[in-house]
Amino acid sequence: MDGCQSEKAYADECDLGHQYMPENLINPKSTLTGDTPIMKDVENWYFDLPAYNKLLKEYVAKISRQKNVRQLVSSTISEFLADPVVHIKNELLDSYNAVKDQLPEHEFIEEKKKPSFTIKFKELDEMNKATEILSANGIRYRTGKTLVPFRLTGNIEWGVPAPVLEGEDPLTIWVWPESLWAPISFTQAALEQQGRNPDEWKDFWCSKDANVYQFIGADNIYFYGVAEMAMFMGLKEGENTIDPPEGEMQLPILCANNHILFLDKKASSSGAIKPPMAADLLDFYTPEQLRMHFLGLGLGQRSVSFMPKPYNPNAKPEDPDPVVKDGFLLSNVFNRIIRTCIYSVQKYFDGVMPVGEVDEQVLADAKKAILDYERFMYRFEFHQATYVLDSYIRKASKYMAKNLGDADKADDNEARRRALIQVFHMIRTAAVLLHPMAPQGTEMILEYLQLDKSFWSWDKIFDTISDFTGGKDHKLKFLEPRVDFFTKHQSQFNTSEE
Repeated sequence: MDGCQSEKAYADECDLGHQYMPENLINPKSTLTGDTPIMKDVENWYFDLPAYNKLLKEYVAKISRQKNVRQLVSSTISEFLADPVVHIKNELLDSYNAVKDQLPEHEFIEEKKKPSFTIKFKELDEMNKATEILSANGIRYRTGKTLVPFRLTGNIEWGVPAPVLEGEDPLTIWVWPESLWAPISFTQAALEQQGRNPDEWKDFWCSKDANVYQFIGADNIYFYGVAEMAMFMGLKEGENTIDPPEGEMQLPILCANNHILFLDKKASSSGAIKPPMAADLLDFYTPEQLRMHFLGLGLGQRSVSFMPKPYNPNAKPEDPDPVVKDGFLLSNVFNRIIRTCIYSVQKYFDGVMPVGEVDEQVLADAKKAILDYERFMYRFEFHQATYVLDSYIRKASKYMAKNLGDADKADDNEARRRALIQVFHMIRTAAVLLHPMAPQGTEMILEYLQLDKSFWSWDKIFDTISDFTGGKDHKLKFLEPRVDFFTKHQSQFNTSEE
């Protein structure tokens, strides 16, 4: 296809993500034997994906206006909705001219400054007929991205059996269509594990009061953004639409990431370069360090390299580890704020947290952080959300250092009480915002605050601690010396990353 520089592909998908019909593969080879596969006529079921081109274009127009759908999703889907085209190298122009009258009706497109020209067709079948003629005449070509029928079945013996619909030989479900409805199966399994009715899956997938969010990589936009959306549209009784009514299958919201490289190279479990597994990374990092690092990479904007120092052969002993940098906000700054405030309560107030009115400026700063965070999370701009947290927590640290420091210098217990009321509100706000990213440490904060689970409710996000205690001072759980809420991995204590 246009833009492809590789002679290799995986199955019937090229490195640029285009899906090919098997008969359109150029010089296919078995990776196991090196032999050329033999083409055999077999019966399979296909989903008529090209029939949904118009609806998918309407869908792309809709999501292009949504702030909670990344441009990567809409632009990638659009690439597959183009008319069927064939790209031929310019040096083969004379060969093309010799057979062009044999080809189905098409448009010739000369593209200056490109090494190839393009011929465009109205229908996929017309393009397929043209490629047969080009191949028969020894004219090499590449096809562009376009919609092709989406295969539903195969004939591998160990697959999930497919229903027999028209007396065909036993078939099995191909892995990709099964993976598109697998999340529904997961929903049913999760409900069953909770002792609920598995049929409640419809409350999540078929209700306009619910949204399903699917987090995927850029390579899978074709499957989840093109094939899945069209298949879900096709489930509607009657006329298909991009806006199904209540009770019909709703279209999920996709959050797609660009590639995350490993040491500046593309890595995959099936490729020559394999990335480290999550369990292996936990030998060097805490889960919360990894979450903060990955969220801060900005994968919604560009492909980024993952550069863990323990795996980097070019890293020098004195080099900092980029993976732990984002986690220092928790293990250093926020951890110090929480410990200082709780130890101060234990030292000066017999373990009873002061509760009272929060200053207007402190409330205003918290509200701004909450609304900024909410906006960025809605847009899947996770790196921006981490910036909000970084700014807010560091501001809280400065406030604490100055106000508690001034109270200590003056030995003013009332000033100390007022300062603690303000900082505990900052701790509460930061803990709730951090909860999805660092659940272990933030749950530990709630444990020591001795408050109930409604602490995490977004409906109460602007509430102060006074709202949870009935306006009364509140006994905290005793914090032993040298106990941390957020810590580094054990392997990092012998390094000087800080």
